[in-house]
Amino acid sequence: MTNENPELAAAGGPMIHGTMELIDGRVALHFDLSLAHPIEPVWRAVSVPAELEQWFPAAVDWTPMKGETFEAGGATLEVTEVDAPHHLAWSYAGQLQSFKLTQEGDACRLTFTHVFDDLPLAAQTAAGWETYLSRLDPHLRGEHLTEEMAHEQWAEIHERYAEDFGVDPEPGRKFAEALRSAQQ
Repeated sequence: MTNENPELAAAGGPMIHGTMELIDGRVALHFDLSLAHPIEPVWRAVSVPAELEQWFPAAVDWTPMKGETFEAGGATLEVTEVDAPHHLAWSYAGQLQSFKLTQEGDACRLTFTHVFDDLPLAAQTAAGWETYLSRLDPHLRGEHLTEEMAHEQWAEIHERYAEDFGVDPEPGRKFAEALRSAQQ
């Protein structure tokens, strides 16, 4: 189950591949990006709060260090693994998330994984992650892709994921409509 964002690739950004698998009844989303940057700046972008807040949906004031915990958005975030500059993992409200970085020549391969329980929300969640991850490469190039610009294609991306993953697109459609209504 793969999704590629051809619009982003045509604009010079990395191809984003979102895949889904079920592991012990839980949804595991994986996003694989090849970034034309060395591993060190990519590590800073995924681990330093001032960098994260430029492209990621939320940033906490972490070191990060294994065992650190934070309250964020009414839930607990716990850093579970840190192997700089290769792996950073955490648990947020029982959902597992991680970045894995691998140097590949002059480029860096980034794999983001999110494991959660709610299969009906898989397409909506994948579309959200793709839009946020689309902001990473511009950030690394010293540019700024706003959250609004990144989300312009959200509905189309969501529909592709719903089809690829074989899930009902209605929860995501309702979410998008509620956001549009709130913005008006």
